[in-house]
Amino acid sequence: MRPILPDGISAVLPAFNESAVIEHTVRATHQALRESGVRTCEVIVVDDGSSDGTRDECLRLAAELPAVRLISHSHNLGYGAALRTGFDAARMDAVFLMDSDGQFDPADISRLLQRWDGHSAVCGYREHRSDPAERRLFNAAFFAIVNARFGRSARDINCGFKLFPAALGRGLQAEGALISTELVLRARESSGIVDVAVRHSPRRTGTPTGAKPSVVMRAFGELWRLDRRRRRARHMPIAVTAATHD
Repeated sequence: MRPILPDGISAVLPAFNESAVIEHTVRATHQALRESGVRTCEVIVVDDGSSDGTRDECLRLAAELPAVRLISHSHNLGYGAALRTGFDAARMDAVFLMDSDGQFDPADISRLLQRWDGHSAVCGYREHRSDPAERRLFNAAFFAIVNARFGRSARDINCGFKLFPAALGRGLQAEGALISTELVLRARESSGIVDVAVRHSPRRTGTPTGAKPSVVMRAFGELWRLDRRRRRARHMPIAVTAATHD
C-alpha cells in the first residue's frame, strides 16, 4: 500500500561553512522532495554565520530554484539556533530535518515517508555511523547520560535526519546540539516516535565541531537547563477554576 503523504514538506538544512558540499546537498534534497510524491515542498537553508562561500552559493541556488529559501544569521549562533530559525520559518505541515554536511542521502526520505502517519516523529538512525572514533565515543557517553536521566527515546537521538509534524518543532529552546534531545522528548510525550534506518557516509569536506571542548561544555550546560525546565514543569501547580453557583 502507498503510504499517506503529508500535503507539503519543508526541508530544513542547517549549514555552517559548508561551501564545498552545499550545492550538491541542496540540489539533491530538492530533487528528492520533487520525487517524493508530496504536492508542495520547500528547501530552507539556514546559514549560521558562515565565513566561507556558503551564503553566496545558496543565494545563487535560490535564484535558480524557486523552492529554495535562504535564511542567514549575521554570526554563528549554534546548531540549535539554526534549527529553531528553520523550524519557525517552515510553511508546510511536515518538516524534514537533514544536516547539510553531505553525510546523508536525501533520497532516504522515502524510507521515512513509508512510516509517516501525520502525528509521530519519524527519526532516522545511522545503520553504520561513519564518524571518527573520538566523536562516536563522546556521542555514546553523552547520550548514555541522557537516556539515564530522561529514559529511552529515539534509537539515535542526535541523528540529523528526521521527519515530523511542523508544530512539533516550534517553541524549542536549546541553542546547541541538545535541540535534538528536546525535540525527541517532546515527540515521545506527545505524538510518538518511529525509528528508521538510514545510510551515513564519511564526511569528505569541512571540519566537524561535535567533539570540540566548547561544544561539549555547551551540551552539558544545556542538558542541565533542560532537566531543570522539565522538573519545574512537572511541579507547576494545576490551576483549578472554582464553579460559582447562585
